[in-house]
Amino acid sequence: MTHFLRGKQAGIHSDLSAGLSSDLFVLDHVAQYGIRSQIAALAYDPTQSLLAVGTNDSKSAGAHIYVFGQKRVCVTLTAPKRASVRVLQFCADKLISLDSKNDIAVFSLETKQLLSCYAPPGHVTALLTDPTLDYALIGLQNGEVIAYDLDRQRLAPFKIPNLWRERSPRVRLLPVVALALHPRDIGTLLIGYSDGAVIFSFKQDKPLSFFQYELQPGAPGGQSDPSSASGVRYPKVTQAVWHPTGTFFLTGHDDSSMVIWDPKSGKVILARTLQDSHVDEIGSVSGTFGSTPGTFSLKAPLFRIAWCSQQNPEDTGMLIAGGAPTNLPTRGLTFIDLGPTPVYTTSSWQVLSEHFEKPRKQHILPTPPDAEVVDFCLVPRSSPHYAGSHDPIAVIALLASGEIFTLSFPSGNPITPTNQLHASLTFVHPFANTIALACVERTRWLGMTEKRSHGPAVLKGGAEARYPLKRYESRNILQTAHADGTIRIWDAGHGDEIENGDMLQVDVARALERLEDVEAVRMSMSGATGELGVGLKTGEVVVFRWGHNPNYNQELPHVQLEAFGMESIKDRADPSLREGLIPLTLLARSYGPVTAIKMSDIGFLAAGSESGSLTIIDLRGPAVIIEANLQDFVRPSKHGSVRRSSSDQTQVKPEWSTVIEFGVMSLEGENYSSILVFVGTNLGRLATFKLLPSPQGGYSVQLAGVSSIDDNIICICAVSADTGKPASASQTVVANLRDGYTVNGVLLVVTQGGARIFKPATAKGASKTWNECLCDSANVVQFEDRGFALVGLFGDGSAKAFSIPSLKEIASIEVGHNLDVRRFAEAIISPTGDIFGWSGPSEISVLNVWGRGRNTTISLDKLYNPDAIIPPRPTISHIQWISGTQHVTPSDMDMLIGGPDRPPSKRMMAQLQSEELQRRTAARSNPAVSSSSGGQEEGYWAYMQRQVQERTERLNLVGDSIDKLEENSMSWTDDVSKYVGKQKKKAVLG
Repeated sequence: MTHFLRGKQAGIHSDLSAGLSSDLFVLDHVAQYGIRSQIAALAYDPTQSLLAVGTNDSKSAGAHIYVFGQKRVCVTLTAPKRASVRVLQFCADKLISLDSKNDIAVFSLETKQLLSCYAPPGHVTALLTDPTLDYALIGLQNGEVIAYDLDRQRLAPFKIPNLWRERSPRVRLLPVVALALHPRDIGTLLIGYSDGAVIFSFKQDKPLSFFQYELQPGAPGGQSDPSSASGVRYPKVTQAVWHPTGTFFLTGHDDSSMVIWDPKSGKVILARTLQDSHVDEIGSVSGTFGSTPGTFSLKAPLFRIAWCSQQNPEDTGMLIAGGAPTNLPTRGLTFIDLGPTPVYTTSSWQVLSEHFEKPRKQHILPTPPDAEVVDFCLVPRSSPHYAGSHDPIAVIALLASGEIFTLSFPSGNPITPTNQLHASLTFVHPFANTIALACVERTRWLGMTEKRSHGPAVLKGGAEARYPLKRYESRNILQTAHADGTIRIWDAGHGDEIENGDMLQVDVARALERLEDVEAVRMSMSGATGELGVGLKTGEVVVFRWGHNPNYNQELPHVQLEAFGMESIKDRADPSLREGLIPLTLLARSYGPVTAIKMSDIGFLAAGSESGSLTIIDLRGPAVIIEANLQDFVRPSKHGSVRRSSSDQTQVKPEWSTVIEFGVMSLEGENYSSILVFVGTNLGRLATFKLLPSPQGGYSVQLAGVSSIDDNIICICAVSADTGKPASASQTVVANLRDGYTVNGVLLVVTQGGARIFKPATAKGASKTWNECLCDSANVVQFEDRGFALVGLFGDGSAKAFSIPSLKEIASIEVGHNLDVRRFAEAIISPTGDIFGWSGPSEISVLNVWGRGRNTTISLDKLYNPDAIIPPRPTISHIQWISGTQHVTPSDMDMLIGGPDRPPSKRMMAQLQSEELQRRTAARSNPAVSSSSGGQEEGYWAYMQRQVQERTERLNLVGDSIDKLEENSMSWTDDVSKYVGKQKKKAVLG
């Protein structure tokens, strides 16, 4: 009975939801995009070309670890305990995480599963791994260093006691603050304690030398305050890093000073800050002053230091986060380009000091204004060695806000994440503020492939999983607007195979030729033409259209051309863009923030602002065909004039448009169909306009009527009363209007308090009130060919489906555990039943209401590539070997750390098995050589046992070989000296 009455009132004579039932309304969790909470740690693996991102634990979500690869490759790892991620490090086929509760978790990149979780006996202050070792060295707050066996998943017997207590036994708290393996001698470890640094030898199992930074009275150090230089000070160590060749090492201190040491002599080569040198000398004056005379500026702490190198490890530079005066307007990353390192054996002390005092170049890698870099991750070209700082091509900076920023290295040019990083990372590069959705035709989207100049790919690892292909559906094209004025457009999919996974980028800041006040608040994209309209908070409207850039690779000044109320901005296209979305025209108005915008499929754009203005643009000109205020048609005259009545001068409440839609249908009392524009306001009024062709070839706007619904309008759906399909203004329908084609349509208008179905422009129709809670977002959705329903998101955290036209509730499901209920008003419901809603500050979830109760967010992508081989670790030079440096290999480290009773690691066993397989293959291919080599073939286990025994013997003979080498070198030196003496004696005596 309800269906009959409401259908008769609304003008719909059939049940459009007859094929739908409550058992079909089941929620599927299709996908997630973005980062759920604030980023806390970054790590990059150049061998596998993967990027890991760890987040903080928050009230709304626990900590997660995201591993990203090429294109859409993404795997989410859940931390074993609810704690923030502090450190992430790749180690061969594993990913190691240290959280805020001092638990170390080891994940497998191959299985994407947690392998082990270890709780060290104390507070962890430093963590060190090496891709050639199966151990994680852990520095504790009590000053000890322990080793965790990553392969055997247990604590190794090796331990380094607090070495600094030998120097200062009375000091109570001496935590380890830094650990660094020698870049060329893995048997040498640099340990940074809070009071100083120690070089430790694994082979000799003892400390080799101690280093402590001491400032005498009168030496300024890193502090700018002269009053702090009155006594002897020992600045605390916060960083410790090796020179890429291991010739020198650097310690960073809590007073923002950096000290370069000579490991052999134990002396300070140079102590400096970012601005001053020789800060450890008495009488030195700091050059860091405050904004007024007689004052000084405080310095930010040194967050991180990386000693980088180019392809030649001798050509180095320092990349520093922090340490800059706080009064500088830009506090980005500082790069000190030192250039080629002087030869240590032939250079004087002055030459070495000047090398670090007078770098080849020093500059700041710019970051966003008022942003502070707290950490960074280098992207090496190929080698994972040299502490991940060898020949980097880019650097990913982590800002204090949790955003990331990508820069080229060492030039410091910004790198857009578009088509370089995963779509989820773009949500924090910078933060995404607004999202919009467009249902673009599949063939149209396949042709929208942007051609832009860009550098080499940052992420190349991983392999995408294969998904079913839904070839004939329109694509869910998501638009995300970011804080810097960038809009990124990409296919979010239907949980299916994405044929065109490339991302489009639109630069609103460049289109406006300014860097400030570029926040986009409303976006609308045409599914047929690909045109994009962007409404800004400042009131401007920018239109982009697909095309070729005539000024490709050219930076030309803007030529101001205005016509019909619009300004042409075609010459403001990005010079690096050859083909893509080009800025077309600009509506420069200051009516307040844009509150509603709609780009039609037939070349019209409508926009409304907070001041109540309404503008409709014909993009064929482009030209403004109407620009009026909502008050002009709130109380229209009998003739439908858009002019304000002289007797209506009062305004009770401000009114602005909230929703704008285009449609084609016949109005009440008319026997022909027209192009219509529907405008809903915050006060519940709905105005209907006709777009009529004019004799001059353009279009004019005529008000058809205003209907009052008395609540904030959140959705307007134009549907066919006969079929239930959208009565949209498509290109095909509009082209058929000239042949007398008519559409029997109705409007389904949803407000926060209810819904109404009626024949425009002013018919009463049928209505329903939401009694329990308010509706925040709604749309008419279709399920296959079974029917249509009105689906809405409500304030109680539920999604409800209502039949059409009876508006009877079909089903209700809970979505509050998947989405943030407080941001339901920003959620989008697609015509196919997909819900795009915010699930975190920088994350959206994609749900589908016509599902099967599945969760398809668990990634099937592959991360680990077994064919990507880790290159050999750099070794000491011949001169170092001749001079007596004891060379220890990674295989020797297995014995030194794991002990003689430790069985071979799984990686070693796999390597030995591979070598044995190769040997047997070679033997089968050449049986003559095999038979002559021995009477009986050696078995695999016997071969492995022999290899382990030989490895142990070689380790035991290292010391003897070095002793014999030293004796031979001394005897050779004596013989040379005697020979030179005899020659001199003969020369003197004749």
